[in-house]
Amino acid sequence: MNRLKIALRTPWFWAIVGIALLLTINTLKDPTYLALSVNPTTGLLTGNLLDILRISAPIIMIALGMTFVIATGGIDLSVGSMMAVGGAVAMETLSSLDGAAPVGAMLTAIGLALALAIVLGAINGFLVSVIGLQPFITTLIMMLAARGIARVITGGQNTNATNEPFRLLANGQIFGLPTSFVLAIAIVVLVALVMRRTALGLMIESIGINPHASRLAGIRPRPILFGVYVLAAALAAVGGLFSVSEVMTVSVGGTGNLMELDAILAVVIGGTSLAGGKFSIVGSTVGALLIATLNKTVLFLGIPAAATPAFKAVVIIVLVLLQSERVRSWVLGRKRTPRTPTGDPGGPTRPAAQQGTPVSKEAVA
Repeated sequence: MNRLKIALRTPWFWAIVGIALLLTINTLKDPTYLALSVNPTTGLLTGNLLDILRISAPIIMIALGMTFVIATGGIDLSVGSMMAVGGAVAMETLSSLDGAAPVGAMLTAIGLALALAIVLGAINGFLVSVIGLQPFITTLIMMLAARGIARVITGGQNTNATNEPFRLLANGQIFGLPTSFVLAIAIVVLVALVMRRTALGLMIESIGINPHASRLAGIRPRPILFGVYVLAAALAAVGGLFSVSEVMTVSVGGTGNLMELDAILAVVIGGTSLAGGKFSIVGSTVGALLIATLNKTVLFLGIPAAATPAFKAVVIIVLVLLQSERVRSWVLGRKRTPRTPTGDPGGPTRPAAQQGTPVSKEAVA
């Protein structure tokens, strides 16, 4: 019973319930929805479950980076544009290196994409941590600027390329699972080990809870904030690489479009508060899987795609409101009791003499 109560209080437990509910709805419409088969041409497993895992890989990457940004009390609205930048650099590099060694061209494309994303993330981190600009304004500007940089890189045109090793990032399989999903989980595990096996995760949480108190405790917020935005940009670029490798084409207007909404929703569903503080890497990963399942369900049920962003926006607003202590008190009908400096529940602090407590001369002295 205790384990059940703990599970019910865990935010990402309800995300798992949501995934199961969506899969059940799809199965009721098509009893073969969860079936897996072997493609006779490629010899690889195919099925709706594998499609969900494949499309979840980019969402997992941007949600992972967004988790640490939100944990510090910030926000990053530029992750979708960072995906476009990473995809644009990769496709342009592979297109220009057509005829070169495939593996070498792939590594060059990945390296250049990550390098540019890190530079742009460093700009975000510098403006937030050193200059002191609001994260919302900073990343909003970068969202527009990065999308413009992607257009400049591609000349405003959709760019495609051919590179078999790069294509296998999304279309290949490892032990029957999509390669991009396996790589995404490996990155999640690596980042989780760094955050939880060192003091870095604790310092990020302390900055999100109270940056002034963390500074007095000897923690330097500036380098951590700087690194968090760089990490978010790099992970978003990796998500962009996964996205474009599936179709081997980058669309400067479509790649990563509104993906920042998916990232925020996944993080909030996973239990990380938008006010900053404690974060959940597992929760954000499960939240990303829920978003991917939702996207697949919307298409499978024939719901107009134009209604999907509005639905996600409503879900985010509801979740944010439910995280508010005041809203919860209204919903549950509870009244907030005023805090008193002493343990006296009957009223504010009063001098001992006024409360009828005898005071000795030694105590007064």
